[in-house]
Amino acid sequence: MKEEQKGWPSGMKKTKPRESVLSVLEQADKPLSAMEIYSEIEKDGESAWRSTVYRILELFVKKGLVVKIAMMSNDMALYELNRFQHKHYAVCLCCHKILSMDNCPVEKFMPKIKDDDFRVMGHNLEIYGYCGECSSVSI
Repeated sequence: MKEEQKGWPSGMKKTKPRESVLSVLEQADKPLSAMEIYSEIEKDGESAWRSTVYRILELFVKKGLVVKIAMMSNDMALYELNRFQHKHYAVCLCCHKILSMDNCPVEKFMPKIKDDDFRVMGHNLEIYGYCGECSSVSI
């Protein structure tokens, strides 16, 4: 392995745009859209084409480095670094703030699902509503 490839996922060429996308995701405390990632790269003084950011994200998803979350509230995909943690989200319909939920309520249903001889391959849970700031504003 070349020296510059150490610490980089095997089988993936290390490029400056890929490093930039990965750096933004490593520093993020919530899932980000491709446009948010692009904006962060620009803020850091780096340059990359928007289309390049999208291609990098799709590659990272394919390689398992990044998780793609399809938010049903606005048909937008969000991305986060795959830290191999099971997460669910509450999404504000007004400001689109995303809150991570610590517990998985779906686990309560698993015994019944297994009793029905259903093999679960995965699940997503998004709860939509209004955050504290937005619920106090007249809608």
